[in-house]
Amino acid sequence: MSKTVLYIEDEREIGEWVVRNLEERGYEVVWLKSGDGASEAAERCDAAVLDIMLPGLDGFTVGQRLKRDHPAMPLMMLSARTAIDDKLEALKFADDYLTKPFHPDELAARIEVMLRRSTPAQPEARRIGHLLVCESENRVTDAESGEEISLTGKQFHIFMYFLRHLGQILTKEQIYEAVWGEPYLDGDKTLMVHIRYLREKIERDPGSPTIIETIRGIGYRVRG
Repeated sequence: MSKTVLYIEDEREIGEWVVRNLEERGYEVVWLKSGDGASEAAERCDAAVLDIMLPGLDGFTVGQRLKRDHPAMPLMMLSARTAIDDKLEALKFADDYLTKPFHPDELAARIEVMLRRSTPAQPEARRIGHLLVCESENRVTDAESGEEISLTGKQFHIFMYFLRHLGQILTKEQIYEAVWGEPYLDGDKTLMVHIRYLREKIERDPGSPTIIETIRGIGYRVRG
């Protein structure tokens, strides 16, 4: 999916050159000649690139307003001014600063870096058989169908305990005391019932489980 860049530049020749280069690289570009309407245009953009020297409101003011209204949107300032004071002022609110003249490859590379930094990292999911397990989101999905498998709190807690001890044979006592936080009473069927219901949700064939393996006379194991 292509990304959209808000580009604010009043010089026609530079603007046409930048827009053409970005579009050739697969970006969609919203080009404004001044800061008027910038905040509204930014609502459908993924990043903003703007010149400091603009008619009307200067780039510093426009950039600060963009960051105020769209704090998560990465913002780059452009300027022919090389004074360190200008750069430091811009970097108080902007994510990057590029001086003119610049090479289109550098501009594109800096935009890509800004977009990559602003993209939230996807939570890691672990593959167990036909399942994808994302512990940070308390989510288990069928990797083949993409459907989420709804587990109760206890079922998820039991399954996570297995995953933290992959390949280990766990006794009923170990599992029960870790999940319920109280001593296991010999003959208690609570854990067995929960594992039966858990298997009905996560196993392809609960009668012949391939994920939660029963170790007769001892307990259970989930292989890695």
